[in-house]
Amino acid sequence: MTVELVAEDGIRFATRATGLLAAFNARGVLAATDVHVARRLGRLGGEGDEQVLLAAALVVRALRAGSVCLDLAAVDRTVLAEGDEVVDTSDLPWPDPEPWTAACAASPLTAGDDQGATGRPLRLVDGLLYLDRYWRQEQQVRDTLAQRAVAAPPGVDADRLRGALDRLFPARPDAPDDAQRRAVAVCTLRWTSVLAGGPGTGKTTTVATLLAVLRDQDPTLRIALAAPTGKAAARMQEALAEVDLPDADRARIAGLSASTIHRLLGPIYGSSRFRHDRHRHLPFDVVVVDETSMVSLTLMARLLEAVRPDARLVLVGDPDQLASVEAGAVLGDLVAAPAGPEPELDRALDAVGAPGPPVRGGVTVLDRTWRFHGTIARLAAAIRAGDADEAVAALRAGEHDVVFVEDSDLTTRDPGGLQELRADVVGTAGETELAALDGDAALALERLDEHRLLCAHRRGPYGVSRWAADVERWLLESGPVADRDEEWYPGRPLLVTANDHDRGIYNGDTGVVIGTSRGPRAAFARGGAPVEIAPSLLDGIATVYAMTVHRAQGSQFARVSVVLPPADSPLLTRELLYTAVTRARVRVRLVGSEDAVRAAIARPIGRASGLRRRL
Repeated sequence: MTVELVAEDGIRFATRATGLLAAFNARGVLAATDVHVARRLGRLGGEGDEQVLLAAALVVRALRAGSVCLDLAAVDRTVLAEGDEVVDTSDLPWPDPEPWTAACAASPLTAGDDQGATGRPLRLVDGLLYLDRYWRQEQQVRDTLAQRAVAAPPGVDADRLRGALDRLFPARPDAPDDAQRRAVAVCTLRWTSVLAGGPGTGKTTTVATLLAVLRDQDPTLRIALAAPTGKAAARMQEALAEVDLPDADRARIAGLSASTIHRLLGPIYGSSRFRHDRHRHLPFDVVVVDETSMVSLTLMARLLEAVRPDARLVLVGDPDQLASVEAGAVLGDLVAAPAGPEPELDRALDAVGAPGPPVRGGVTVLDRTWRFHGTIARLAAAIRAGDADEAVAALRAGEHDVVFVEDSDLTTRDPGGLQELRADVVGTAGETELAALDGDAALALERLDEHRLLCAHRRGPYGVSRWAADVERWLLESGPVADRDEEWYPGRPLLVTANDHDRGIYNGDTGVVIGTSRGPRAAFARGGAPVEIAPSLLDGIATVYAMTVHRAQGSQFARVSVVLPPADSPLLTRELLYTAVTRARVRVRLVGSEDAVRAAIARPIGRASGLRRRL
């Protein structure tokens, strides 16, 4: 079946759509592809009820927005369009939830929770409508975690564990801030554990200590370190190498390397499956996954089936940050899921000197921030808690580490009040160019990370493309140190847009061009000495004078400036604002309106999922 598309005012319409599908498509709630899939399913399954077809189309749309399913009883009457605006749909003919749910349940397209493999494309479970594939993945994740939870716990030498904890946490065995000690013990005593916490709360230190403790228990343990992106994997490996440990414990974890989850599982060319699965498990005794908030439901399902039942799995991340760009918010579901007490684990924790509140679901949350303090910490906490008044008070406090540039109109070429932003950008670029001209890669990379300009949008007056062009103009007007007529001029900030495993650079990495006696080289930080690569060997490289908040996730900078879009931007969410603010170590500058700040905090990302309630 073909669906004709017509472009009008930037919206694409399915011209053959009728009834509810046409109405929701015309308003921009449904894309033409959503309509196409729904109509195709209807034809294949013999379903003509337009309410059912609307539900199917909305499920497809929900997946694109990051949800795993559609809650038929709580579909928001103000649905966000795919563009950069909010579409008021209160006057659209939304079906009543009860008869809508009944129609979907009676449809030949839909199977229920108590039915096995039926070949039907939809599943309706507890009022949640899924595409069958995602329901099966959610079931697999739930069942695997449940099986791991009821298995006999790993064998541990309690006396040796207590001795290791006393050695690695010598100054504060009974201090109230010793959540790290308790987290290490939980992860040692459990097959599956979750280590949650915001930026700078010591997650990396805890993981490094945990690995040393596990190798102290058994020096032969095979350990795998993984992350959802190459950039995150590289950062994880670098950060672990920098953790200060006693020499003997440092030796226990020496030589560990990190990879992407995809590379760990072994991709099969031309297939969505992996070499390692339920039939061929990963050959590791411990698997640690960093930045788990970025792991989609699909990838988590693939990972869980590949991990041996008798291998420890440690999931690390910040559930308050931006979630995966694909469907699912698994880490958030795991942290928020209701879980019963584990008295045997609590007794074991007391026995090794790691007392504390009852552990539920193997989740430990680190909440003491070591990276930043003062007003940045106050602002981040207010955003995370959804307290807009407190966040605005922190912005208006007039402290040196948080600056609020109130400007509701950033559409002009040179908005007022941005002289300090311009000075920051030009100053940082100038210092980076000077170091790059001298061929000092380490100093150039250090200067590059002194300040970063972040945007929520890619395009438009509030987007990366516009602000990057403004920065280039500012630099030209200031009189650049380097000759920008050449493509690879010293000081050019670089963004990697494609993974290059051969050269060890990954999508999202940033670097800088430096001048050397051999000609220009692209330098990238890699823990120790920077990696220098000839430009002719690089592909997938862009100039990065500004970047999206999504791109910045997992990175940190001394100072950060954040350009907020208008309050009605659907991209402006609590998680995006929190992620942006917590990229800074020393200073945050927010450019936008109070309305935008309040709108972001009032708009947490609502990803529909049945995992949290069914774990």
